[in-house]
Amino acid sequence: MRVLVIEDHSELAETVALGLQREGMAVDIAFDGASGLRRAAIYDYDVIVLDRDLPGVHGDRVCETLVGQGGRARVLMLTASAGIEDRVAGLSLGADDYLPKPFAFAELIARIRALARRAQPALAPVMRSGDLTLDTGRRIAHRAGRRLDLTAKELAVLELLLAARNTVVSPEELLARAWDEALDPFSAVVKVTISRLRRKLGEPPIIETVPGAGYRI
Repeated sequence: MRVLVIEDHSELAETVALGLQREGMAVDIAFDGASGLRRAAIYDYDVIVLDRDLPGVHGDRVCETLVGQGGRARVLMLTASAGIEDRVAGLSLGADDYLPKPFAFAELIARIRALARRAQPALAPVMRSGDLTLDTGRRIAHRAGRRLDLTAKELAVLELLLAARNTVVSPEELLARAWDEALDPFSAVVKVTISRLRRKLGEPPIIETVPGAGYRI
């Protein structure tokens, strides 16, 4: 899952980003509305965490622009204003969810994952393929009843492959959805991660390489 955090408070933005990365998400940060819109136009995000009270290009304007562009990203709006009028106003702008500050980090995680599951077609909280299962909320995978010792990034790649429902996922898409913009696009990290994942999934092999196209389960 790839997330964009648009938040002008740098310490909060970096803290949120670090916490989301520990949950296996790829996270980019924008510290103002204009740069947030630029990133959203370039990268394919699953969820955008948007501070409403941004200087310059206000969060309301950012939200309206994102919704108007018709992208796939879901918008979770954050604000220090907790009144019902503010929540209604934020949702009326097209935000998919609304969370007042201060917030519990566990709730933020749960809301982001819930928004990501609203993708079309809707994704089940527990994803399955044969004897392989992935609980996307608890971040736990099993095969044939055996719990798999997977890293956060391996879990992220496995989730993308399972979400593809037996269709091919290109290395470029895996790179764009599971890693952030800081990664070298020519890195062999996707190939290395797939290799480790195959080894941990065990026999019989479950990840197929489609030459010139990518990978599928």
